[in-house]
Amino acid sequence: MSTPPRALVTGVSSGIGAAIAQTLLAAGWTVDGVSRTRVEGWGAALNSHTLDLSDHPRAASCLADLPTPDAVVHAAGMMHAARLGELDAAVSARLWHLHVATSELLANLFAPRMQAGGRIVLIGSRTSRGAAGRSQYVSTKAAMVGMARSWAAELAPRGITVNVVAPGATETPMLKQPGRESSPPKLPPIGRYIQPGEIAELVKFLLSPAAAAITGQELVVCGGASL
Repeated sequence: MSTPPRALVTGVSSGIGAAIAQTLLAAGWTVDGVSRTRVEGWGAALNSHTLDLSDHPRAASCLADLPTPDAVVHAAGMMHAARLGELDAAVSARLWHLHVATSELLANLFAPRMQAGGRIVLIGSRTSRGAAGRSQYVSTKAAMVGMARSWAAELAPRGITVNVVAPGATETPMLKQPGRESSPPKLPPIGRYIQPGEIAELVKFLLSPAAAAITGQELVVCGGASL
């Protein structure tokens, strides 16, 4: 019997990260789930790791001891909206640390150990091209795309792909969290918010052998909001 594929997924305690982890578990993957809150009751194939990704030295030490994953999915994220005149440097630093520096930490740690067929997926945002009142958040998601394309070019000869999945307004706890009053979410033209499971299914496809030729791309799932 072959060994099940293994994925490391961040942000598994809620939202898109939870949907991705559950979708992969249902498809027969073993998942190392990283979140600040321990996850229980999802079966023996989930290994829940309680980590605060704001503490990079501790996170790096703990993650280095894990088996090399076949796929890394960085879904942990935070949202903050503020207009010019109200920008807070500390908020910018937190956003950059979680979205960009943590992506860098994960790729730097695991990509050198991955075999051909390895996958890296970063959860970005359809606003990466710009959104009024969200410059701090948007800048980190735009940086993700540049990193992913650079890593994709570097890793393609080894058969490892790197992509960004960029959701529009998705029905998760983040959608209604405080701190985005200056730039509230807008209902997509399809008349409903994106569902986390829809994002998870796209991620599952990108991790599959059928997606081996897709790399360095930003795949937008926005319900028509980008049109």
